[in-house]
Amino acid sequence: MGHRILIVEDSPTMRQLLVFALRRLHGVEIVEAQDGMDGLRKISGEPFDIALVDINMPVMDGLKLISLIRGDDALQDVPIVVITTEGAGEDRDRALKLGANEYLSKPIQANKVLSVVKGLLKID
Repeated sequence: MGHRILIVEDSPTMRQLLVFALRRLHGVEIVEAQDGMDGLRKISGEPFDIALVDINMPVMDGLKLISLIRGDDALQDVPIVVITTEGAGEDRDRALKLGANEYLSKPIQANKVLSVVKGLLKID
């Protein structure tokens, strides 16, 4: 059975990089959202196995999105991986307090993304 992955990231280049990395996993369906609002609409509308969420985005930032996901009973158990710019320690800490499972610092390395996602989805 395949996994559904939601990528919420406002930078098209960054989304491409994440999609490229995650395509190495077999049988995954990847859905992209360009900001927190778009991400919330998508994750509320259909089931996802994991969400990768950028912190700094227009319209609705990643921290707000994480708190809304964690506040929704139906979505509470969806693993969330936060993507943050290097050195944003307070963002990382706030994200983890809000319920994020894991975080990745930019610049993102494909292997790191894969290992984090595989770990959270329990893929060998």
